[in-house]
Amino acid sequence: MKRGSLITFEGLDGSGKSTQCLRLASALEEAGHRIVRTREPTDGVWGQRIRAMASSGQRVAPEEELHWFVQDRRDHVRDVIVPALESGEHVLCDRYYHSTVAYQGAHGHDPWQLLEAAEAEFPVPDRTLWFALPARDGLERVHARGGTAEPVFEQLDFLERVGEIFAALAKRRPAIVRIDAGGSEAEVATQVAACWEPDG
Repeated sequence: MKRGSLITFEGLDGSGKSTQCLRLASALEEAGHRIVRTREPTDGVWGQRIRAMASSGQRVAPEEELHWFVQDRRDHVRDVIVPALESGEHVLCDRYYHSTVAYQGAHGHDPWQLLEAAEAEFPVPDRTLWFALPARDGLERVHARGGTAEPVFEQLDFLERVGEIFAALAKRRPAIVRIDAGGSEAEVATQVAACWEPDG
């Protein structure tokens, strides 16, 4: 059986990546493709711990926080991503290890060491879509839509560092495609549809 494809959606909160992940998944399913749409942090034990920490505003030590993300990904890859890929399903993942590299890198870890470790342990995406948007614009969108705040991560200077790391990753990894996330939802969706075909 042909292996499925792994496509990941990366970017700051407010960049529209989650919306576009859902749109692409729906379009591909309507076209007859077998799709698994998932996300990180997951809804598992480690993912719930991460989300509770993010919304509380109380950060844990950087090494512990990184440990939580890695453990969550190990469970996710073992239980969801690898089985889906091996069964020929196409996996669309809202955040993956590039987010850990960018966010934990902005918290002080060496991003290139994080990237090397992640690529050595986890399935490398066939394509990563990076939704590029200035940090200030992302924050404005997040605040405008309401929802659950994550004060641990929603700091302008921090998010600007995250964005810089995403940009550096895109320069080093050809499989990372830059999506201009500043346009309308439909305009961004056109960019997404043009850059990846599961059987292409």
